[in-house]
Amino acid sequence: MYSNNDQQLAEQLLNHSVELQEGQNILLQCIGLNGVGLIRALAELARKRGAHPFIKLEDPEINRILLEQGDDDFWKNQTEADQLPLMKNMDAFIGIRGAENIYENSAVPKEANKAYSDHFLDPVHFKERVNNTNWAVLRYPSAAFAMNAKMPTEAFRQFYYDACLFDYQKLEKAMKPLEDRLRKTEMIHLKGEGTDIEFSVKDQNWIPCFGKRNIPDGELFTSPILDSVNGHITYAPSVYQGKPFEFVKLEVENGIVTGFDSSNNEALEEILDTDEGARRFGEFSFGLNPIIESPMYDILFDEKIYGSNHLTLGNDYEIAPNGNESSIHWDLVCIGADVYLDGEQVRKGRLFTDEKLVGLNPKKLLEKF
Repeated sequence: MYSNNDQQLAEQLLNHSVELQEGQNILLQCIGLNGVGLIRALAELARKRGAHPFIKLEDPEINRILLEQGDDDFWKNQTEADQLPLMKNMDAFIGIRGAENIYENSAVPKEANKAYSDHFLDPVHFKERVNNTNWAVLRYPSAAFAMNAKMPTEAFRQFYYDACLFDYQKLEKAMKPLEDRLRKTEMIHLKGEGTDIEFSVKDQNWIPCFGKRNIPDGELFTSPILDSVNGHITYAPSVYQGKPFEFVKLEVENGIVTGFDSSNNEALEEILDTDEGARRFGEFSFGLNPIIESPMYDILFDEKIYGSNHLTLGNDYEIAPNGNESSIHWDLVCIGADVYLDGEQVRKGRLFTDEKLVGLNPKKLLEKF
């Protein structure tokens, strides 16, 4: 019916991530039938504790057809007639992304993506789900996913569960010294190959992430002061709106992207022209999961790569705001830059050098005793 790994993951999701209680409503969404075993485990365990699971199974190709043919009126109707009222009745949400083809939506036009983002994604998910439910989202392993990670299927499957079932309580404790330091920090400077960028985080809120909202997890985020970002930054491979980018380079002046280069400049320019906020930054984060070492074209993994940072184009989060509004939120990841806090180096390459922060290095986090 479902594997032991899926049972363990379901228990972690319900107990730790969304803290599901008796009598609560939970929406279980699976895009692609690849993850249906995990949905089975979640549904059974939710009922055993007296909660009420609502199941939503979606086919990625049908979703692509709707996305391609949808317009403002279509997505407004989807939101108002069904999805927003449903989400408002939920106490919790778990979304499983089990699609096999990460490029399924690569040919969707810019206008169609914007209609979906403005009239469905933003009201249903960014505003309602994110702010008013206990939620978690995750991918599900497959041969296609393993191929993107350049790993054998079985080895990738083991890696997936190792990363997802990591000891997040240990990570939470190890994050605390960095969180305390960052709350006192005014300026952050990243410097590495193709990257030399700085910005202010003075008086900004910092959010430690240890298995509550994303699985796998392991990040510590805020948002930069909107007009303070200056310099240039080079990012690792990424996929956004189904479009692949082998690299992205941005030049930034006073918080606005003024120049760019990438492996797909036409697509990048379209994304940057989505709206005014798309050329500004809504999030900055440290990646801290010691199991995740290299990019695999999946942001839920890539943004947690140890020794990385993501400086995100687009919309901010209400929990750590800076005033940026946009239809996009693109977590682009920079790996291995040196990190300076108020002029003092605390990370060289991918490893922390400050003695109070070395507990976040993989060797320490993966110690058994």
